[in-house]
Amino acid sequence: MKTPDRMRAKRVGQALREEVALMLSGRVNDPDAAGAVVTRVEMNDDLRSACVFVRLFEGGEDPGRRGSLLAALRRAGGLIRRETTRRLRLRYAPDIVFAYDGGVDHVSQIERVLAEIESERKPR
Repeated sequence: MKTPDRMRAKRVGQALREEVALMLSGRVNDPDAAGAVVTRVEMNDDLRSACVFVRLFEGGEDPGRRGSLLAALRRAGGLIRRETTRRLRLRYAPDIVFAYDGGVDHVSQIERVLAEIESERKPR
């Protein structure tokens, strides 16, 4: 059973995901943050901290590019925290931690391998 605090955290997390995605497409000018996609947000029940999971639209296989993306997001973290708090009218500015969501890239890699196996099975 979901508690009211958990349901509110889920709602605020979804709104935070949308706001961060909007900011990444317009307000964050760092070229290292280009191509970032917000996949999900995990928000604590007290709304004081959030983990924002991101991935790259292209080039997610490169660990160096992933590191550059996370560094750019950390640099823009203050702006993102301030603006999202204001836009969502939160009482407290949540601590925002950015993490790379490698699950999507992992699924893509598995799909590529399966496609290769399927092409090898087909008679020539």
